[in-house]
Amino acid sequence: MSVGSGLYLAPNETSPRRISAAIRQIIEGRSNAVGTATLTHDGVATTTTVTAPACGQSSAVFLFPTTAHAAAVVATTYVSAVAYGSFTITHATTSNADVTFYYAAFG
Repeated sequence: MSVGSGLYLAPNETSPRRISAAIRQIIEGRSNAVGTATLTHDGVATTTTVTAPACGQSSAVFLFPTTAHAAAVVATTYVSAVAYGSFTITHATTSNADVTFYYAAFG
């Protein structure tokens, strides 16, 4: 899993320069609410839990296939649970190691 390219600010950040840089990155389309996730590929598992620090309990999570194997399983792959800091993808079993999706978690 990888996480987005946005700048992180501590809750007590006071540097106008860092705050301005974070706002500029958001305007330019960068965000920590995005990343990649590869499905568990042991041939047995039917769920994959993804750590997503910017994800909240009421976030809407969207998946976008990045490989041919991922595109082939879109119809049977979905986000089945969302929690603070993670979400769960339910899917058919696979032994392909490259069933990778981009994700975006909004809200």
